[in-house]
Amino acid sequence: MRVIEVEQLRKEYRSLTGRKTVAVAGLDLSVPEGGVFGFLGPNGSGKTTTIRCLLGLVRPSAGRSRVLGADSQRHLGSVISRVGAIVETPAFYPNCSGRRNLGFLASLRGISDERVDAVLERVGLGDRGRDPFRAYSLGMKQRLGLAAALLQDPDVLLLDEPANGLDPAGIVEIRELIRSLGEEGRTVFVSSHLLGEVQQMCDRVAILNHGQCIAQGTVDEVLASGGAAQLVVRVDEPERAREVLERAGIPATPEQEHLVVDLSGTDGARVSRALAEAGLYPHELSPRQVDLETVFLRLTEGDTSG
Repeated sequence: MRVIEVEQLRKEYRSLTGRKTVAVAGLDLSVPEGGVFGFLGPNGSGKTTTIRCLLGLVRPSAGRSRVLGADSQRHLGSVISRVGAIVETPAFYPNCSGRRNLGFLASLRGISDERVDAVLERVGLGDRGRDPFRAYSLGMKQRLGLAAALLQDPDVLLLDEPANGLDPAGIVEIRELIRSLGEEGRTVFVSSHLLGEVQQMCDRVAILNHGQCIAQGTVDEVLASGGAAQLVVRVDEPERAREVLERAGIPATPEQEHLVVDLSGTDGARVSRALAEAGLYPHELSPRQVDLETVFLRLTEGDTSG
């Protein structure tokens, strides 16, 4: 089952002077049921606009989107009770406790107090629920936002930059929480510009750039789409070794006290042979898998548009 489907989605904004800005440019996206799906891209790439279209908060200029099979613009109301969301920074009453803030939302939706207590425990705020929201750290505020999104025990969560502005400890907390939610069988669609964080948290990813999807699949598939792994070469006289490899048509990049060779169009044996023929014998040749940040930079290399 495809929980989220986006077909040729396009959203344009026009300023008062008539200037057109394209936020999403013909986006295609398909999100299967279960696990954590990372929606990855730099700030301004169209992630928030896409989520707003999915939730029916923004009307697209063209194309269509569906959540749980329901058209986002026409029939989202039929499935909205199964969808939880955080779009940008969650807003709560600052002088009320976390529990009371959730209680307000719960009463509007006919949700029991027991459920409020359960979601506070689920996000790790069980012992801080009676503290005023204004006293919460940024990480706690984000967790309270997740608790609000979980009140109706949704099948799908749409989370827009849930780790934005957090310190390293807070990022780890949110990552572990989101990972556990995906392991429960929910579908968690999470946007982020933190490439390394997405790689650790997600099962599948889509990389967005200038409002278009430039790669999509499992994390391993997307990593493979960006090119082969790299080879770390440790050798005496690294500068001379780099020159030898360059003459052999093997580009090598200095990195600290070693060289890094992209294994695209070459292999480790060719590297070691070229060095040996020059009287240079590496004392380490070790593969290093590329990360999502490297893949993103490769996929967008030379792109200066927008």
